[in-house]
Amino acid sequence: MHVAGTPYRTIWPSDTDSAIVKIIDQRFLPHRFVIEELRTVAEVCTAIREMHVRGAGLIGATAAFGMHLAALTAPEHDFTPFIQEAAKDLVQTRPTAGNLAWAVNRQLAAIERENTLAAKRAKAFALACEIADEDAEFCRRIGEHGKEIIARLSRKKNGAPVNILTHCNAGWLAFVDYGSATAPIYAAHAEGIRVHVWVDETRPWLQGAKLTAWELKGEGVPHTLIADNTGGHLMQHGMVDMVIVGTDRTTRCGDVANKIGTYLKALAALDNGVPFYVALPSSTFDWTVRDGLSEIPIEQRSGREITHIEGLSETDALTTIAIAPPDTPTLNYGFDVTPARLITGLISERGVMAADEEDILRLYPEHRQKPA
Repeated sequence: MHVAGTPYRTIWPSDTDSAIVKIIDQRFLPHRFVIEELRTVAEVCTAIREMHVRGAGLIGATAAFGMHLAALTAPEHDFTPFIQEAAKDLVQTRPTAGNLAWAVNRQLAAIERENTLAAKRAKAFALACEIADEDAEFCRRIGEHGKEIIARLSRKKNGAPVNILTHCNAGWLAFVDYGSATAPIYAAHAEGIRVHVWVDETRPWLQGAKLTAWELKGEGVPHTLIADNTGGHLMQHGMVDMVIVGTDRTTRCGDVANKIGTYLKALAALDNGVPFYVALPSSTFDWTVRDGLSEIPIEQRSGREITHIEGLSETDALTTIAIAPPDTPTLNYGFDVTPARLITGLISERGVMAADEEDILRLYPEHRQKPA
């Protein structure tokens, strides 16, 4: 996508030195556009854990480049233990995100098949670039499939704007490019289909207010920022035509783990007859998991994310302020699970499917064998 007219991905290797990986440091958006350089596995782990990067696809791509940096620095005489320890450190940074372990394990398998140190390092770099390219292409395809859903709603409304509710940021900032939930919106907008996006602020990190609104503004997509608790009211009054969200991990039976608050939007959508779609690249599927509620680990984060808030002061300085009494007890779950029964459909790079095992396997028959 574009920033001030310049095309950017969210992660890319340096043109002059493959030992340097560049990212957009999302902690400073929308007020500052900062590019950070990563040179070590430790720096990659920090970037993932502390949310310099975030979002399912981007976390996976960043971890893949982390494995590339690990391969570059691993000593020849101790290569395998070093790589395995780096992989362990990366996977532990964000336990809910399925793309993270998927990318790391894909790198481990590819590196192991090579026989020489030079070949292992070359493979790790090539695969990291491949994973990033694949993520962008899959998101582009999601946009094409999801655009048709928006187009049908547009025809039903005789060309009036299709009002779409989002939650959190599943845009290009959450992936390498295009995004998952936003990809159909961008594709529809590019074709002249009139859309309007209700943007949940998404407490406590405010990814909707900070990131989704920034993206949509940059792409010229009409949108309105709302408080998290407004969505149900809008649905009750016929002001939402569909909901599109992303997912950080999806079971083979269609349960999805996404940013905390997604489940409540799904309940409101069901009660008001609003279609509720989840957009995802197939790398987000966890084919070993059947029951999202009992099997997907839900990350708990620092309570400071609830008791404090960051923003731009009236003097144009980035600042943090406290919004709760000192020493207030907190509980900060990062995600919740939306059961498949509440989901109208899943939109992936292969097409649209129902959120049930048989229809998912219709598009992904290679995973038909049941997990052990």
